[in-house]
Amino acid sequence: MRARGKALFLDRDGVINQEVGYLHTKEQVRWVEGIFELCRAAAELGYKLVVVTNQAGIARGYYTEAQFQEVTDWMRGEFERRGLRLDAVYFCPFHPEHGVGAYKREHEDRKPGDGMLRRAARDLRLDLSSSVMVGDRCSDVAAGQSAGLRQVFLLQGNEPERCPGRYHAVKSLQEVQQWLAVAAAASADELATGPDASVSGASGRRGRIKGGRL
Repeated sequence: MRARGKALFLDRDGVINQEVGYLHTKEQVRWVEGIFELCRAAAELGYKLVVVTNQAGIARGYYTEAQFQEVTDWMRGEFERRGLRLDAVYFCPFHPEHGVGAYKREHEDRKPGDGMLRRAARDLRLDLSSSVMVGDRCSDVAAGQSAGLRQVFLLQGNEPERCPGRYHAVKSLQEVQQWLAVAAAASADELATGPDASVSGASGRRGRIKGGRL
């Protein structure tokens, strides 16, 4: 049986592109600094790149699923132009309070629910316990925690308060990239020396990077 893979789950607005409020055209896209470098490093380490995004703007009637898909196709093209591939994009167009018509409903895919992550695990044969998520909202943190991911990162700046639960707060995507490199080195060292060996990361501190645990 083929071994299960791992994924780098990415929220879209605030992580891939800068948050502008209900983005729905390519002209609104401003890339978050370091996103392509992070995705390239993750792909080289064997992570699939998976986007999981709430799209309340569809629910509210601000734009259509077709408009969302048009922007998504353009973004995929921009990644491909840089030699990168988004393995999957999942979105939730529902909102339990502000949705219009059929979009006004609760749904397991809507973060903080973990439905999109678990669907990705089934579709792409992923091991969630080996996977990582980067978000910018407490709902992202909660979804990652519920799915049992190895690590959840919160990119600081869009949440005024601390989120519940365990996660690693970062100021930049470069910190996530660094963590992935240290985690990969630690895993390789464990494979080479056995499970009882002491493992030191690239930072020289055993199993730690800037206060975050491996």
